[in-house]
Amino acid sequence: MIQYILIIFILFIAFSCKQQSAQKENNNTSENVEKINPVKERFAKMEADALKEPYVGIFSKDSDSTDLFQVRSTGVSTLPILKAAERFLKSLSSSQLQRTTFDIGNEEWRKWCNVDNGIYDRQGVSIKELTRIQKKDAFRLIQESLSVKGLELSKDIMKTDQTLKELNNGSLDYDEELYFFTVMGTPSIIEPWGWQLDGHHLVINYFILGDQIVMSPVFMGGEPIITTSGKYKGNTLFQDEQNFGLALMQSLNQEQQKEATVTNVKTVNNNVAEANKDNLTLNYEGIRISKFSNEQRQKLLDLIYLYISNIREGHDKIKMEEIMAHIDNTWFSWVGGTSEDAVFYYRIHSPVVLIEFDHQRVVGVPRADDGKPSKNHIHTVVRTPNGNDYGKDLLRQHKENHHN
Repeated sequence: MIQYILIIFILFIAFSCKQQSAQKENNNTSENVEKINPVKERFAKMEADALKEPYVGIFSKDSDSTDLFQVRSTGVSTLPILKAAERFLKSLSSSQLQRTTFDIGNEEWRKWCNVDNGIYDRQGVSIKELTRIQKKDAFRLIQESLSVKGLELSKDIMKTDQTLKELNNGSLDYDEELYFFTVMGTPSIIEPWGWQLDGHHLVINYFILGDQIVMSPVFMGGEPIITTSGKYKGNTLFQDEQNFGLALMQSLNQEQQKEATVTNVKTVNNNVAEANKDNLTLNYEGIRISKFSNEQRQKLLDLIYLYISNIREGHDKIKMEEIMAHIDNTWFSWVGGTSEDAVFYYRIHSPVVLIEFDHQRVVGVPRADDGKPSKNHIHTVVRTPNGNDYGKDLLRQHKENHHN
């Protein structure tokens, strides 16, 4: 009898434990469901859907020539960038190196997004996890790749993420060092390679083939644009890009302004060529630059150079020469008003460059979103249309010529 009682007791204990385990599992499942971030899921799906399509590039319906980009020598050495990249990679541990390096044709090129780290998972190694020496080598790579202006702008954008961290009670979604490096291909004088920096409001894709460079897509933005408190009080971004753009629009006569204006109502975010838009069909809009006076044309070129001058010295001139060759087939379009306090969007679009500037709704600054675009949140995008973002067209030609 005692044996039967013991068996029943053991079975009861086992059943109770199983019930508790199941309850705990159900609770954990419930917690996991609650922790799912629908915004993060949405961005992940957008990227997954975009990557299902092979890269084509940004084209208009009236396609431009397909031989816009040629593999050639520019005469401007890229050796300092190569050496900086080799030094940076050598400084990484084996596990860091494994996470950071990819084949030249890997879709990692297309895995970038300008949103904060709370809603987007990035590949590679972050500045935050690097040692002091590794950080120095990482910034040396940026320094050798960009101009002095481009390096300082990149650092200032990173500072705005620290400001957002302060304004959001130390949120882990923001940090001035949460910017991730990946390297595609092996740094080489002959073979194609490149690097990517991916983080909130700062994305740089940098392709190198010999002494040629394609620096696009590039996303640069910031919020707040003018920092009024905290560690980086006084930090200010994109005032020239904003003011030069407005000055150009104001320099147009009434008829030209009418032609340039897509709409004078600016109530939403207007950027169209941000993340996951590699295969965008985008037609020319606004006014053709061939209708500008010499003075207006120079204002446009000065505006374009604000974006191109982020590239290292020498290669900025190469890119401007390429842009000048198509200046009469360049278009300028505008959304918004033209008063001094107006918020607006503008686009500069040619066969070889696409530039966007946009005043956006406030997102990260607490209790500041009134549903309207603001001068305190700006997005800019630079693309190479007609199939050469990420240097894809140059890479295609190189493979056809040397890797049949």
